[in-house]
Amino acid sequence: MKIKLEFQKAGIGWLLVALVMGAVFWWISGFSPVLLAVFGVFYFLIQCLKVETKPQFAWLNLAVLTAAGSVFSAYHVQYLLLDAELRAKISGEKMFLNVLCCLVVYLAVQLFMPQTGVACMVAHTMILLLAAINYFVYLFRGNEFIFADLRSIQTGLSVAENYQFVIEPRVGAVVLLSTLYLALMRRLSVASRHHVIRGGVCISLVLLCAVYIGGKTRGVVTETWEQKGSYRNGYLLNFVLSVRDNFVREPENYSISRLRELEGFYGSERAKDEGEGTKEGSEGAKDGGGREPAVIVIMNESFADLKVVGEFFTDQPVTPFYDSLTENVTKGYALSSVFGAKTPNSEWEFLTGHSMAFLPAGSVVYQQYIDRRPDTLVSALKNQGYTCVAMHPYYETGWSRNKVYPDMGFDEMYFLNDFDNTKMLRRYVTDEELYDQIIARYERQSAKEKLFIMSVSMQNHGGYTEKYENFDEQVRMLIHHFPDVNQYLSLLHESDKALEQLIAYFSAVEEPVEIVFFGDHQPSLSSWFYPYLNGKGLSGLTLEELQHLFTVPFFIWTNYESGEETVDLASLNYLSTLAMQKAGLALTPYQKFLSEMRGAVPAINARGYYSKLQHKYLHREDAIGEEADWLADYELLQYNGMFDRKQKSDVFFPRQHEN
Repeated sequence: MKIKLEFQKAGIGWLLVALVMGAVFWWISGFSPVLLAVFGVFYFLIQCLKVETKPQFAWLNLAVLTAAGSVFSAYHVQYLLLDAELRAKISGEKMFLNVLCCLVVYLAVQLFMPQTGVACMVAHTMILLLAAINYFVYLFRGNEFIFADLRSIQTGLSVAENYQFVIEPRVGAVVLLSTLYLALMRRLSVASRHHVIRGGVCISLVLLCAVYIGGKTRGVVTETWEQKGSYRNGYLLNFVLSVRDNFVREPENYSISRLRELEGFYGSERAKDEGEGTKEGSEGAKDGGGREPAVIVIMNESFADLKVVGEFFTDQPVTPFYDSLTENVTKGYALSSVFGAKTPNSEWEFLTGHSMAFLPAGSVVYQQYIDRRPDTLVSALKNQGYTCVAMHPYYETGWSRNKVYPDMGFDEMYFLNDFDNTKMLRRYVTDEELYDQIIARYERQSAKEKLFIMSVSMQNHGGYTEKYENFDEQVRMLIHHFPDVNQYLSLLHESDKALEQLIAYFSAVEEPVEIVFFGDHQPSLSSWFYPYLNGKGLSGLTLEELQHLFTVPFFIWTNYESGEETVDLASLNYLSTLAMQKAGLALTPYQKFLSEMRGAVPAINARGYYSKLQHKYLHREDAIGEEADWLADYELLQYNGMFDRKQKSDVFFPRQHEN
């Protein structure tokens, strides 16, 4: 190989074009002018570069450029998307897997382009364009761009004009470095011979990389919250994982004939009579008119009873009102499928009756699997004449709720800007303000309007380490001192006060009202706290000990006589059915199935289920007998409702067939 510099007049023209482009990005992004000068020097040198390579070294040229380009692209993407602090968090092993992801792209492009350097240019451009899309998507909605978002790209483009494009200095640096790289590859490009052999080698290496990446990422989940995907997995690997997790396999022994049998039973008049509910709720309303109640749901952020994990003591009761609530209430504990984060999965389990048990670990349904109009509690209540309202005092783009809620059929949606942003605790809208807005919407209802409100609070959101002038922490642990735990418990104390005011208001209301309240997940607290609670921490736990971390409290209360019930254990996927039953509302065929299944399998989540036969928690694959049959039918119905486009059941899932 011979390398030399030769001055060319045409190079001056290209240099001027490159400098103008660089100056534009300098003006937009504000990187150091020194970088622009350095860029000009190197670009001029590359334009003067002349490389002569002997044909017999074409294979070496291919290997070096492809390998080096893969490394360059992988690190380039991380530099574009993350600041220095977050870039440092990714492990060497994950970074290597990102390099291999780039290598797969480079090798795939080489199959179609005989010029090695040109192929490298195309591959790098493709990878950088994907990273650029993610850069802007994150600016718009605070979550990373994953494969499932391709289905909603038209919606994203339609609202893009409403957002301001922000170009950070490192974006300009990335553009300049990429320009140098592309210019260099153009100079080093060499045509390869033996295309058949070259293609065979590339395909073999692609398959080898794919198998290796697949083996190394078993148990690694797609991260979609904020920038965790980029600093935990590396963005490119995280995108690949999102492709893998987007396709849910058909269950073993998936049977349409079994589906028809279930339709025949749960869609029959007999099942209808058995599943309509007791009617005790509406018939026992204060006015005696048998009217259907307003249904108000509160999924309270991080609301949990940590004493299910282990005993500890505080200087005063944390939730005295919640603990005292006993009249006309169904109350107990439920399994959630998430711990410390991924709130929408709990919301989804409640609204749909589906379970995360049958989806890939780490999935976020709102961002990966909702692309049509799903059957939910919303559709069930709308079919009974309810006006359906969603309230969430935070950004509407969070977890893509601005897209998901319309798909679910909510008639009204209220987000952060619809609340009084002066009523904050730490940096989140208070529960009290959320409840005030619930009351205000209730008072605006028309005389004959039946109202369903689904609300998701924000007050207790983590983390819990910073101190705030607008928050006076009132609850303290005794004996041990965990500052974040004290803050969290003090937040629960405030939630309890707001809840007392809400219940007091609706206790005095003449019309029938049902309130459903549950925590979405337990909080993520100091790692030193959990060994104090359970003696082990967060690792090395038995399945039962692990499930304690996924247990949250709930209650279903009415302002009329409806009886009392203590539920030792349920799960979030059953709560909406329980709420319909307590309100005396007719159940859908799917809810009738869930109601019966709960008798055999009282609780299920992504970690496992509780076996009544063996009186302990089991992994789903260890189920036997009747429990195995129920779980198989449940998985069949959920898959049919979510993924079977051709043979979807009109009996269990009619909502998705509406025009």
